[in-house]
Amino acid sequence: MSKVHHSIAFAFVFLVSSCSGMEKTNTTSYQEDISNIQPQAWPSQQSPLTVNREHEKKIAALLNAMTVEEKVGQIIQADINSVTPNEVREYYLGAVLNGGNSAPENNNRASAEKWLALADRFWLASTDKSDGRVGIPLLWGSDAVHGHNNIVGATIFPHNIGLGAANDPLLMAKIGKVTATEMRVTGLDWTFAPTLAVARNSRWGRTYESFSEDPAIVASYAEPLVSGIQGKVNTDQFLNSHHIISTAKHFIGDGGTLNGQDQGDNVDDQITMRDVHGAGYPPAIQAGVQVIMASFNSWHGIKMHGHKTMLTDVLVDQMGFDGFVVGDWNGHGQVEGCTNVSCANAFNAGLDMFMAPDSWKQLYQNTLEQVKSGEITLARLDQAVARILRVKLRAGLFDAGLPSSRPLAGNYKLLGSESHRAVAREAVRKSLVLLKNNRQLIPLSPNQRILVAGTAADNIGQASGGWTLSWQGTGNANSDFPNGQSILAAIKEAVTDSQGTVDYHPEGEFEVRPDVAIVVFGEQPYAEFQGDRPHVDFTDNTGLEVLKKFKALNIPTVSIFISGRPLWVNPEINASDAFIAAWLPGSEGGGIADVIMRNEQEKIEHDFVGRLSFSWPKSADQEVLNAEGADYDPLFALGYGLSVTDNVNVEQLNETQAATLSDYHISNFLLSGAAVSPWRLVLSDAKGRSQYLQGTSSSAGGNISVESADYLAQEDSIIVNWLGQGRFLIEGEPVDLERQSNGDMAIQIDYRVLSANLQRASIKLGCENQCKSPLNVTKTLQEKAGDGWQQGFIKLSCFADIGADMKNIKVPFELEVIGSASIQLNKIKVVANQGQASCQL
Repeated sequence: MSKVHHSIAFAFVFLVSSCSGMEKTNTTSYQEDISNIQPQAWPSQQSPLTVNREHEKKIAALLNAMTVEEKVGQIIQADINSVTPNEVREYYLGAVLNGGNSAPENNNRASAEKWLALADRFWLASTDKSDGRVGIPLLWGSDAVHGHNNIVGATIFPHNIGLGAANDPLLMAKIGKVTATEMRVTGLDWTFAPTLAVARNSRWGRTYESFSEDPAIVASYAEPLVSGIQGKVNTDQFLNSHHIISTAKHFIGDGGTLNGQDQGDNVDDQITMRDVHGAGYPPAIQAGVQVIMASFNSWHGIKMHGHKTMLTDVLVDQMGFDGFVVGDWNGHGQVEGCTNVSCANAFNAGLDMFMAPDSWKQLYQNTLEQVKSGEITLARLDQAVARILRVKLRAGLFDAGLPSSRPLAGNYKLLGSESHRAVAREAVRKSLVLLKNNRQLIPLSPNQRILVAGTAADNIGQASGGWTLSWQGTGNANSDFPNGQSILAAIKEAVTDSQGTVDYHPEGEFEVRPDVAIVVFGEQPYAEFQGDRPHVDFTDNTGLEVLKKFKALNIPTVSIFISGRPLWVNPEINASDAFIAAWLPGSEGGGIADVIMRNEQEKIEHDFVGRLSFSWPKSADQEVLNAEGADYDPLFALGYGLSVTDNVNVEQLNETQAATLSDYHISNFLLSGAAVSPWRLVLSDAKGRSQYLQGTSSSAGGNISVESADYLAQEDSIIVNWLGQGRFLIEGEPVDLERQSNGDMAIQIDYRVLSANLQRASIKLGCENQCKSPLNVTKTLQEKAGDGWQQGFIKLSCFADIGADMKNIKVPFELEVIGSASIQLNKIKVVANQGQASCQL
């Protein structure tokens, strides 16, 4: 890292130390600050790129030649699952993207050849110059956030939280370069990375996308990552045929929302926003980053997609950003006065390109009308189009030719190549943090009998987490990673030439007593708001039960914990002799074997060098735990990590501080189309019950099915379909809602009836089959069919009146239907009754 970056990192540490960074609840003081944002107080810098006169002449000529229709097309990006090449041509679209669950032929495991072929078709459509068209080549953007993670066979790197623990900026440059190379193989030219969020609350479902709670680490990574992806600015490597366009995201404040709620509200003051959440942007801009993505979150109630002061006055005018600003998935629709299909406010605020995955066609028409009416000025439209054209020119798109004809394209041997996997293996090795190593158990001798347990041991998909082949990263088999290696396979390989043996049993069963056991367990994959949590207690006891079994038998045990954030796992640590925070390591299990195993000569080849880039909680309610906080009291502090030579024993930890059900649990049941942990969604019919997690699933008898769907954001709702008699339930451990019932609170249901042919429909609350009678909602649902989104409010006291035991609620919502119906649900929660609630839906 250069002296310049050392200075930046030091400056950020100094500035951050002057503010707590804790969540604010007093918005009065904010009003004094936020009404008077001073752009000049933000970092002042100029773009590192000099003006290219030839490019500027080309831009002027293109703007002069383009019709208004062509210009509007350039500022819209559509998802490949919602647009065809012919439509790209017809509407002059400037960009496409593949969202988390989008892929050629709607197949998340489509071959690399399919990706390249589709890139050709889109390019040919966009560059068609018949009928007097200008024919501007489009950009294809992709969330390659830990390698080219949408492609079967690509190199999958650890997620950012692990890379932050490695604290190795030079390694980041190598990772960026590998990612760019593998994207070039499939004809893509733009990644939505790196994420420069500074996560300050581990409840946030995107914590693993953040390198650290420490802005200095994030700042130190920004330049090498951008340079690795794009090439070094002002050199002949910059955006050449071996590099791609980089995106710094999400501007700004996404890691500091209240309660760690994804897309929520950040109420930090300006100093915290600038010096903590903004830490990575000045170095990214100085590295020549070409795109910055606006964030979903609000800043004291103002959505960043429509925040003109921040997008224009601060980012462009003060901080010298001269690429273009792109939106996030229909994020413009959340701006006040906007919808997904109409949002002049966001564009006028400084958003240059709408990411309108499935809303693009109506948005195009409405934006065109807004330009013609003057609501959007032609000058502002030309400004945005010029910015987009400038980036395309810098990236050489006008001369690049057909994607399949470019250097690296179609060289599929580069996907998951040996040299690329070596970089990923190094990243895994350096990201691991050794939290406990009593009696210096690690590294293990390969010359002994080793028992490996835990379902995560032979599960590359779980080790890779979200944003892997699909948005949530679920449903992946090891066969989907032909160039990867599971942790189990790596351990077996490490003892191949030794006298030891490796046995595997997920539940830890054995016939011959092992010398040592390794248990691999942790979080299941998730992404974005689907990963938001009510606390930081790791409540899955599957791994703990196996650990307790080994402890009772006095078998030395190593735990490898897979997670996207630090979690309260005191019982698991106590039951382990050694405990490793492995984060989400990706597809190279060999990096784990490298440090937990000695070589066949019993020598130590690699030590643990990873150090915590996030503080580790001492109790389950320490979701906000940042090193500069006044009440900072972690179990393991920021920067902690053992080496194998450290003779440190971790004493017995307190196990009595597990999470209890909080107001968050008892007031929120379904948010953004997902059950709020620890609640779960259950489908029931005459043939049995099944749990719904995500995607698409059906009840045992097929009478009821559920599928994820879009409402205000990607997959933020579910559609429940009935064909016969079936029950849709939200259930969990009993909670006491008597106070809420007596306090005249209500259950709010945000829903849309797509179709209804009902014999009967009813809502119950409380006690499975023991409720005396349900509330009949047949008429309401029948009448609301086809009427769009509704918000219903039912008083909790209504359920008490018909016999529900409000002190012992384990089913806070049940909808039973006899007949056929299709109902979309976004949100179910407890709210104050402000006169709108009754005993009817």
